[in-house]
Parts: sequence; structure tokens; C-alpha cells
Amino acid sequence: MSASVIAAPAVALPPSSSFFGRFCRNRTALVSAVILLIIVVVAIFAPYLAPHDPAKSSLRYIMKPPTLLHPLGTDDLGRDVLSRLIFASRLSLIASVQAVAIALAIGLPLGLISGYVRGWTDTIIMRLNDALMSFPALILAVVIVGMLGPSLTNAMTAIGLVYAPRIMRVVRGSTLSVREEVYITAARATGCSDARIIARHVLPNVTGPLVVQATVLMGQALLAEAGLSFLGLGVQPPQASWGAMLGTAFPYMADAPVPTIAAGTVISVTVLCFNLIGDGIRDSVGRMRRAGD
Repeated sequence: MSASVIAAPAVALPPSSSFFGRFCRNRTALVSAVILLIIVVVAIFAPYLAPHDPAKSSLRYIMKPPTLLHPLGTDDLGRDVLSRLIFASRLSLIASVQAVAIALAIGLPLGLISGYVRGWTDTIIMRLNDALMSFPALILAVVIVGMLGPSLTNAMTAIGLVYAPRIMRVVRGSTLSVREEVYITAARATGCSDARIIARHVLPNVTGPLVVQATVLMGQALLAEAGLSFLGLGVQPPQASWGAMLGTAFPYMADAPVPTIAAGTVISVTVLCFNLIGDGIRDSVGRMRRAGD
């Protein structure tokens, strides 16, 4: 019998199962991440990128239209809108991070305890959680800021308190499913304490949904801060955030629409980027889980 060489069939390589590989395939989320990164870089290097002093006013340039000297025009005090928009990105982004950090600090431990311990502890925590979620978020934030006093810190504290129940619910739901896994039973059988099981086994497995929720809440927190600052309950003059700039420019929109449109566009684009990045993270995590099933 003559010898023959049989070519091995070509085998298609499976797509990358890494999180970053799957995330980068989502072009919408990737573009959103790049845009958000540019906004963050602009906020970091604001003193070097702003063409003018954002606090310097001039009676000669009140409500001027866009020119080469002032690309986005000036506001009601003659301040350069572009410079204020660049510097305002710092406060707006920091405010969002602060609000989500407060929500995580409250919602994460309570959600872990509620989902893992169960029983009357779970009942009490979730009834309080349901009570807080029954109120409209922005209205409840306005009430809290009204009691604490208008300032950026108080506004972000209020938003963090309002968003904590959402974090708590997501963490509790993930914890309920994780605590029934075989490896949790095995950990208990080997004598691991509940604190060690939560820290070593439960917490890492609820990170995926938690990151998705936190990313989406970043956009919602930025939008809530803009709403509170628009009403005068957030950033106080002479500081500026995008919401405060929108509130200042809105009464003059008929005569000078550019400052209002600029602030509103930046808020909309940033919130949209956070939401699309959250969707991309959710899809990437979900595909990784399905690939591992």
C-alpha cells in the first residue's frame, strides 16, 4: 500500500476569551471608552489646555458670540466658556466618582451581608432598601441637600445615599446565587469562617455585575449632579461644573445659545459614554461566563 499523507483539517482558533479581547470587539463601547479617556485627560491637564483663566471676567466681553479669541463665546460675566468648560470637567467627574464611592461603601457590605446571612437580617435590610427605592432619586437627593445645605460635597453625599440601594440590590442578587455554589459548601466544610468565605469566594464573583452597575451609576451620578447644580444646590460660585454652567447660561439661551448647547452636549456625551461602556462590560462579562459553561 502506497504511503499517503493526510492533511490535518484546519481548526479555527477560538476567539479570545479574555475580558479585554471581548470588550475591544465591541466597537461602540471601545469608542466610548476612548472618548471618555480623552475627557479625563482634558480634566487632568486643564491648566495647560484652557486658553484663558476660567475665573477672569471682563465687562467688554459679556455674552460675546464665538470668535478666534473665545471659540465658544463668553458668559454673562465675560468669562471664556471653553476654559470654564475644561475646568468644569474636573469637578463634574470628581463629583461622579465621589457619589459612586459613597454608594459602594454603603451598598456593597450591606448587600453581601443581606445575601449571605439571609433570615431576619436580610428581611430588615431589604425592607429599608425597598423604602428608599420607592422615592424618586432626584427628589430624595433634593430633600437631603435641602437639609444638609447646598454644596458639592453635600450634593454628592445625597446622590451616594440615593444610589446605595441600587448597589445593594445588585450585590445581594449576585450573592444569593454564589452562596449556593459547590465551592462555597466545600469552603464551609473545611472550616472557613463566614468572613473569609465572603472575602475570598463571594466578593470576587460579584465583581462583574458590580462593575457594570457602578459604571452606569457614574453616568447617572453625573446627570444628577448636573441637575442639582442647575437648581443651585450643587457647586457654588465661583466654582463651575457642567450643570452649574448650564444653569447660568440657560436664561440667555435665546440671545447666546452656544454656552448652553456646549454644556448640554458635553453632559450628554459623557453620560452616553458611561452607559455604553457599562453595556460593553456587561456583554463581555456575560460572554466570558457563557464560554466557561
